Amino acid sequence: MIANKYEYLYTDAELGHHHTYLTKPLLDLISQSASVLEKQRPLRVLDIGCGNGSLSNFIAKNGYEVVGIEESESGVKFASHTFPECRFIQGSIYNLPYSELGEKFDIVIASEVIEHLFYPREILRTAKKCLKPNGSLILTTPYHGYFKNLVLAVSGKMDKHFTTLWDGGHIKFFSVASMTALLETEEYTNIKFNFAGRLPYLWKTMLCSSTPLLSK
Repeated sequence: MIANKYEYLYTDAELGHHHTYLTKPLLDLISQSASVLEKQRPLRVLDIGCGNGSLSNFIAKNGYEVVGIEESESGVKFASHTFPECRFIQGSIYNLPYSELGEKFDIVIASEVIEHLFYPREILRTAKKCLKPNGSLILTTPYHGYFKNLVLAVSGKMDKHFTTLWDGGHIKFFSVASMTALLETEEYTNIKFNFAGRLPYLWKTMLCSSTPLLSK
């Protein structure tokens, strides 16, 4: 693949800082989705935007068969070398090998990915193509709500929080209402939310599970 000078570079395969508060509620959501499917493990999980593979490996160690997709060449390199129990593919959500991935997964996850996308609805369309019938999509993204944004403004931390100085940083900011609207627009149902990190209504992250009305 052609190297991109704007690629996000990974220097190791360690868990990210956000995984300290995300892993347990994320695993709980995966387990809930798995129980609805009423199938014997290992269920197949597709981890879109898997980074250095550390989260994919964590999920796999809990009894799931995991395939990770990552655009960063360095991320895939570290993941493949460090976590041979999982399979990792270098690719973009805008151009995935659906001949390999289409209708192959019980659960698709995208953790802290959607906020980086110019076209966030594409991740929902990608998941729909990769899911088996009755499969689930699980998203996590930084939480934004009116009270939290008010606190940021009053405390003078708005510029730091919404910084423009982070290359490759967040370009979309979701509330429960806007995430729900996006999912409903793309014909997802059974939309459920959970939250992680910090205090209520000042949460760091929201987690959302949903099911496409029509799995393709």
